[in-house]
Parts: sequence; structure tokens; C-alpha cells
Amino acid sequence: MSYKSSRKRQGFEGQKLLVVPKKIASSFLTKDAITKQIYITDIGYYPKAANHYFERPHGINQHIIIYCVEGRGWVTINKQKMDISPSHFIVLPANTPHKYGAMEADPWTIYWVHFKGDIATYVVNLITNHSQNYLPYLSFNENRIKLFEEICFHFEQGYSADTLRYVNMIFYHFLSSLLYEEKYNQAVKAPGKDAIAMTIERMKEKINTNPSLNDLASSAHMSVTHFCNLFRIQTGFSPIEYFNHLKVQQACQTLAFTSRAIKEIADELGFSDQYYFSRMFSRLMGMSPSDYRKRNRTTE
Repeated sequence: MSYKSSRKRQGFEGQKLLVVPKKIASSFLTKDAITKQIYITDIGYYPKAANHYFERPHGINQHIIIYCVEGRGWVTINKQKMDISPSHFIVLPANTPHKYGAMEADPWTIYWVHFKGDIATYVVNLITNHSQNYLPYLSFNENRIKLFEEICFHFEQGYSADTLRYVNMIFYHFLSSLLYEEKYNQAVKAPGKDAIAMTIERMKEKINTNPSLNDLASSAHMSVTHFCNLFRIQTGFSPIEYFNHLKVQQACQTLAFTSRAIKEIADELGFSDQYYFSRMFSRLMGMSPSDYRKRNRTTE
């Protein structure tokens, strides 16, 4: 699959980029009765995304929604070019040639999501039929943004079966807010933080370290056994497995947005052995770091 893109070398300040490992998608999302209907593969937020540009001559095998909340951009789909302004969202059906980018003078701030599933094409057709084009208009609704933020929050907590179902059921709600805006009026409270959530925050802050289980359990004021059991219940993974997921997630962003050598990225994430890092990345993402960079890297 060939496509090209261009971003600022260091990405966009305040950006968020979350990619579901292919192993998780193939082993659970495509098989579970709930998630196989519609499931997120990638999700992100790019604020004031100067120089943002993507071109996919043959499209990709995922549907894409881009929601602009500030600034301006443009999208070309099926040879039709449209200007994007705040409160516009664009729907890009799978396998449809397209390109898009931020306006130079006033670059857009966007929320975006890639998704697949058995009924995903049907939902995309509903959205485009309702709008009679690819570019519907939405009034700004803070609760819709909270839905997006809640999806991201829970994705960062792990990939347990319950979390994956919950996140993608929230995504159903997000899609319904696009389809039936007049019916959308439910507020969402931001989730609170418990000991495991605080541990995950500490992991993110110390992504370049390799704390022991004793260190992590001690910081949570629990015994190692109780801490590991509780962590697995809430995230679906052991603390070390989950920490490695965070490291790989960070590696995905660095590979996509910078030109740093893979050895340097491994060192920054606390891996003294580049080849061990590459093997772990490949196991979780279904491709090597270099192949991931080729698929997602921007052209200069």
C-alpha cells in the first residue's frame, strides 16, 4: 500500500496518537461479538497542526473521521476539494483515494479516528447519506469532545476485554452524536483516578526507566501479589507487560514524527538491547520498527 504524508518533524505540540496493536485487533477485536461490529484502530488529536498533510492515492482499508474544532484545512476526495472550517467533520470511506492538509495561514486543530468492522461501511454510508456529501457540519459540543477524551483515557489503561468493549461502545455513542446531533445531549463525567491509574501515570512520567515490581507495588502502597492481581484485573495485563505497551506506544509516535535512529529510540525508552526492543515491537505491532516508520513516516 503506497501513500505519502508530511508532518512537522517533531509532530505537533500537545498531540495525542494512539495505535491499537495489530495483535490485539486480530486476537480480540475482530472476533468478539461486540467489537467486531465496529472497532477503533487508531485515534488522535493534532492541535494547530502546521504542515500537516496526507495523500493516499488508493485510500486505506480503514474508514476515517476528521473533526475540525479550530483553524482551517482542506480535503480532496473523489476529485472533489472541500475547505474545512471549525465544526466541520469529514468522512473518508475505506479504499477511497484522498488527500488532506492544514491551511498554512491558520492550521487546523483536529480530532481524528480510524475504524473498521462488519457494519462500519454501513454506518459511514448512513453519515454520508444524512449529509448528502462527505462534509457534515456540527455545532460544537463539549460533551462530544469528552467522549473522545474518555476513549483515549481508557485506551491508555490497557487492553482487557472489558476495556476494549467499553471503549468501542463509547465509540458507538460518539458516532451516534455525529448521526443524530439533535438527540445528543448526554454529559459525560471525567473518570476518577485510583491507585492503578496513578501507577500508570507514573509509568508514563518515567517511560525511560525499568522499575521493578517491588518499586511499582511500593509506590501503590500494596504488596506485590495484591498489586499484580489488581493491575491485571483492571488492565488485562501484568504491570511489566503493560509498561512495555506504553513504551511501544511512545515508540510509534517517535517513529512517525521524528528521524531518530531505532537504537536511539530504544535507548530513550530504557532498552539497552536494540534487538530485544525490535523483537518486542514486532510482536506487539505485527511489524518491525523500520516497517512501521515506512508505513507512517512523512516525506520531506
